[in-house]
Amino acid sequence: RTRRARSLARVRDAFGAPPALDALRDELARAVGEWDPDAPVRPEACAAYLFDELTTGPEGFVISARARTLLDKFRRTVAGEAYDEDLTALGDLAARRQLVEAWLTAYARASGEETDAGDLAEAVAAELCPDVPRHESDAPLTVTVEGLVSTHPRITDRRLTLRLDEFLARTDAFRAREVPAFRAFQRRRADLVTAERSRLRLDDHRPRVTASFVRNRLVDEVYLPLVGDSLAKQLGTTGESARTGAGGLLLLLSPPGYGKTTLMEYVAHRLGLVLVRISGPALGHGVTSLDPAEAPNATARQEIEKINFALAAGSNTLLYLDDIQHTSPELLQKFIPLCDATRRVEGVWQGEPRTYDLRGKRFAVCMAGNPYTESGEVFRVPDMLANRADVWNLGDVLTGKEDVFALSFVENALTANPVLAPLAGRDRADLDLLIRLASDDPTARPDRLLHPYAPTELDRVLTVLRHLLTARRTVLAVNAAYIASAARSDDARTEPPFLLQGSYRNMNKIAQRIQPVMNDAELSAVIEDHYTAEAQTLTSGAEANLLKLAELRGTLTPEQADRWAEVKAAHVRTLTLGGPDDDALARAVSALALLGDRIAAVESAITRAADPRRLLATPPRQDGEG
Repeated sequence: RTRRARSLARVRDAFGAPPALDALRDELARAVGEWDPDAPVRPEACAAYLFDELTTGPEGFVISARARTLLDKFRRTVAGEAYDEDLTALGDLAARRQLVEAWLTAYARASGEETDAGDLAEAVAAELCPDVPRHESDAPLTVTVEGLVSTHPRITDRRLTLRLDEFLARTDAFRAREVPAFRAFQRRRADLVTAERSRLRLDDHRPRVTASFVRNRLVDEVYLPLVGDSLAKQLGTTGESARTGAGGLLLLLSPPGYGKTTLMEYVAHRLGLVLVRISGPALGHGVTSLDPAEAPNATARQEIEKINFALAAGSNTLLYLDDIQHTSPELLQKFIPLCDATRRVEGVWQGEPRTYDLRGKRFAVCMAGNPYTESGEVFRVPDMLANRADVWNLGDVLTGKEDVFALSFVENALTANPVLAPLAGRDRADLDLLIRLASDDPTARPDRLLHPYAPTELDRVLTVLRHLLTARRTVLAVNAAYIASAARSDDARTEPPFLLQGSYRNMNKIAQRIQPVMNDAELSAVIEDHYTAEAQTLTSGAEANLLKLAELRGTLTPEQADRWAEVKAAHVRTLTLGGPDDDALARAVSALALLGDRIAAVESAITRAADPRRLLATPPRQDGEG
């Protein structure tokens, strides 16, 4: 084997490593024996060392000066023949190794020789094979690194001692055993995480801010301060005013289209929170428990499971209940404990009752609803919840900020129009100045724009902005009329309910159809077409809503004005007679009551006309008097 090893080494040096070299190393490894996981060196490492010793340097094996000194001192101390006779009498290599280790270890301990495990192992190998030629090497095998600050178990008093052969053996074992095991663990963990992510549908809870979202002044100056104060109480704060979560709950009320959901998506995205969004219509009024088994249908059961998932996740979670006007007040009361310091909610997780303890966790709850879409009997926020929650009506908080609210319609519509889309990524001061220029503000000067606009580009931008401001007047008027109509009780109505909406969505749909080359008539047609299409989706009252829209815009023709008067009169008459949905008997009683009121009115008029005091106060006219 020595001759083969040396010959293969010469082949390697001359022409590169041949396959036979690896075969010889494998043969040497098999000769070493099976690898004991507790052994410090693998058979492959032993085979590589043997090959190098056989093919390099002088003939024989190297031995360190420390190991040679230990053997020389041991031999001088143990001069009797008993040790040699005992060693010679043992034929088993393991038994001989045990005997030599015992003698050398005992000698080193008794004599106080400073020796480590590497020197001792090297001395044992040399003593077991006395006929093998050996040559000494005084190369240092040990080094001590000082000044370390790690807490690694091998570091003592900020010192780490490394022995070359022991370090190479440990790294080789680590590479052969720990690295494959760790990589297998990583693969297994990744598979489990992927499976659980799919089962829990975590991707559905990642907040996604819509591409059309523009962080505008309304968000910065009005909405974020309201939302931020409530979330700070629920999540806790850091810094000088650090505090643990003190509970609370955020309740946002507004008509559709105020951007409640988009705002919470943005906040969750910026705070790095998992957003678990619950659909109120999917839950319905029949759900009163957080037990999925009691859900009336599969859709409601899925929403309840999402609520329990959010509560179980705990930290870094924002639970968002949308359109709560479609849910049961009894269900909303389940969240009252989150408003207090207890922060505990009873629920059901994977079929077992569970108490969710959210104290000290970054967990927040936000509810949002439209107070105008259903009657008060169906949707009423429980008093105990309303008293504890931070309740904000996004329409009421705009007092004094009406101009910012109006500006937000333009800011949010920028990305919907290709001409204005670049403005969304530029300085906000430029947008304010451009709007002033489009509004013909005499104090606005285009030379103060931060972005350099070509004259043609600036003209296109200003033309589209003027059209957008014109459309905004209609959208804001529709928004105000919708809120006023929805807040009015049916008994007090003098005209049919107005169901068209003036939301950001409406503004964006109109903005995407605006072109710089449009004239006023074409722009008016775009607005009218949009709301005509929206009116066709209403279950009833499309004509009445379009006539009301024309009244708001000031475009009623004489024929439309007459028709609108007829529609309003018919609506009042229908309400007076009991409404179209009442039964025949109720309508008949209402008709008789109306007839009685009319007869009483005629009687009162006749009585007043025949009153003698009125006749005396009004002398008869003479012939010829006009």
